[in-house]
Amino acid sequence: MKKFFMFLAVAGLMTLSANLAYAQEEGAAAPDAAPAEEVVAEDQAAAEPSPQDLFAGSGEEVPLHQALKTKFIEGGAGFMSLVLICLILGLALSIERILYLLFSRTNTQKLLAKVEKALEEGGVEKAKEVCRNTRGPVASIFYQGLLRMDQGVDVVEKTIVSYGSVQMSLMEKGLSWISLFIALAPSLGFLGTVIGMIAAFDAIQAAGDISPNVVAGGMKIALITTVGGLIVAMILQVFYNYILNKIDTITIDMEDASIRFVDTLTKYNK
Repeated sequence: MKKFFMFLAVAGLMTLSANLAYAQEEGAAAPDAAPAEEVVAEDQAAAEPSPQDLFAGSGEEVPLHQALKTKFIEGGAGFMSLVLICLILGLALSIERILYLLFSRTNTQKLLAKVEKALEEGGVEKAKEVCRNTRGPVASIFYQGLLRMDQGVDVVEKTIVSYGSVQMSLMEKGLSWISLFIALAPSLGFLGTVIGMIAAFDAIQAAGDISPNVVAGGMKIALITTVGGLIVAMILQVFYNYILNKIDTITIDMEDASIRFVDTLTKYNK
């Protein structure tokens, strides 16, 4: 099941990449209609067009994907590729966790009603069957408790507590890697900033003069890597907090359902 979730995550990333590639092809086909407008612009403007006017073509705004591609190249393929890898891996793990948690949600009230009805009609074995046919950690906890029903309610309660901790660990699996990418992305950005500053000072030393163009080039590369790392960290932080919120919600439902399940078993024994 986990491989299936990871396949969905990779498929989503591939679909996003295909959409970006298609949008890039459309942006590359747009300059074909520009020569006619450039002839009119040459008749109206006496001054030589600036690089920005040539890049903009007919005056339309630069597409977002083209601007991101340009900044990615300007920031340096080395460090920006590492930051991009952090984003892709972090998003893949986040999507896998979100899908896992979505499939882990269970209507606990409906499940408790089914278990209680099964105990009244068919006993423990029928209640086990109900739990086996229900997905989610709550049903798994109920099933482990029913397996030890013959040992008494006290043993069942201890089993529920122990197996609840196991289910909590399963829900939190992979969060340490997401937090690693949240910390690693801005660190790589800051490292690129430091290296860019060193390159800028090396260029100043080689030129023998503090030229604004030399300083601005190195500073631009340095700041782009920092911005990229911070953006990746913020995106992953949103997903991380959302996952934590989903885990807290499921945990509260799990604890409440476990208490009512023990009460149901106590009532059944009496």
